[in-house]
Amino acid sequence: MVTLAAVLVGYLILPMLASGTTVALPSIGAELNASGAALQWVVVGYFLAAASVMLVAGSLADLFGRRRVFAAGAALYAAATLLCALAADILLLDAARTLAGVGAGGVMAGGGATLGGTFTGPARNRAYAVMGTTAGVGMAAGPTLSGWMIGTLGWRATFVVFAVAGLLMLVGAVFTAESRAAARPRIDVAGAVAFVAALSLVMFGVNRAAGTGWGSPSVLVPLAAGSALLVMFALIESRSPHPVLHLGLLRLRRFMAWCLACLCVGAGAGGVTTFLPTYLQGVNGVSAQGAGLTMLMMTTPVLVVPPLGARLVNRGIPARDLITVSLLLIAAGNAWLTVLHPGIGVLGLAGPLVAIGTGMGLGLGIADAQTVSQVEPDRIGMATGLLNTIRAGGSTLVTTVFGTTLTTLLQARIGDGASAARIAAGDLSGPGRALHAAQFTEAWHIMLWCTAAAVAAAAVAVRVMLRAGREEAESRSDPRRARAVER
Repeated sequence: MVTLAAVLVGYLILPMLASGTTVALPSIGAELNASGAALQWVVVGYFLAAASVMLVAGSLADLFGRRRVFAAGAALYAAATLLCALAADILLLDAARTLAGVGAGGVMAGGGATLGGTFTGPARNRAYAVMGTTAGVGMAAGPTLSGWMIGTLGWRATFVVFAVAGLLMLVGAVFTAESRAAARPRIDVAGAVAFVAALSLVMFGVNRAAGTGWGSPSVLVPLAAGSALLVMFALIESRSPHPVLHLGLLRLRRFMAWCLACLCVGAGAGGVTTFLPTYLQGVNGVSAQGAGLTMLMMTTPVLVVPPLGARLVNRGIPARDLITVSLLLIAAGNAWLTVLHPGIGVLGLAGPLVAIGTGMGLGLGIADAQTVSQVEPDRIGMATGLLNTIRAGGSTLVTTVFGTTLTTLLQARIGDGASAARIAAGDLSGPGRALHAAQFTEAWHIMLWCTAAAVAAAAVAVRVMLRAGREEAESRSDPRRARAVER
């Protein structure tokens, strides 16, 4: 129970601060005289660093101990978050937040691997379901709780509170059982450096696209360099005797199917979660608090449904069927949300948002446990790191592409990039408000249909991959079936 509690603190606090920091940006910008990219890096740097190091952290957890990596991540997170509270200028704050993201990557990868190494069978399903619920609570409560603390204590004191939470994780790690792989080979330094650099460059380029456009050299150069480094990473791993990522994992159909499912569960709801409140405030004139309350219709199922998914799996319902339902609910919710129009009320949004939230909750309750169950115990950390990298990095990229494309669609209709960016940010003031609201809504409909189609296609792909993977596993376990398959 101590192990579970320590990991759950991390999965509660880290998503909470990640989603809540956006609320503090206006206060930070005013006090540190910062704006634009430097201010946005307070958020972007954290996510980029966390997503970039998760795979490496997971592999290190297998080699040196999952509890040890979890504890190291918690210590770095606590120290860096305290440094955030003391930062005197925006550059120091950006650097501290990036270090906090590195620590968060260690906590997420080490914590998930610790649960995988500690629990097995139905107990593992329950532990990961609780973990998914806790992360959902953190993401849902982050903006509200952080907003209250910032308004009451100030943004610096808020960072201090989260730094103390990091210390609680570190204390909990002391009482957590250690687990690691049986062998401890040399660290694949070249592979680790290539992967972190590649993912960082790709994510940096995609984030730059929101402000400069996809054709800008500041976007194309890092994307090209990152892609080249990913190819180099694959070559390094194929030749390394002890790679940071065993490329054989990528050939496990069931493992990759669950990774794809995890990506789509988060990414399929990312556009709605991030940008719908802006639409409601800009087009419908809803207050920030009202938009937040409206989004509870989507976040509440994320809090209550995960344990149901684990319970159904433990009672014999095929996880393959549940994840298919999960993805189809998310796809249907996005398609249903095309009822969006200026003046739409809460009741009109209830059905689509509940469908998306229920699909997310169902997926969160089963996906992590099923993914980890596809690999041998010695590679649980590596598998968890890869899963979190795909989920966090992929969701960040997809959400950024959603926002960038939304602005691009608006620009094609309005003919002015500055006005499109202003409207996409929720500012519809000035003449032509009704026309701009209609154009904004039209762009939203296109993005929602695209998201629905992509997630529905992913549901089919995941189901086919899981079925094919099961047949392969059965063939390997039954020589007579294997010979039949070969014939």
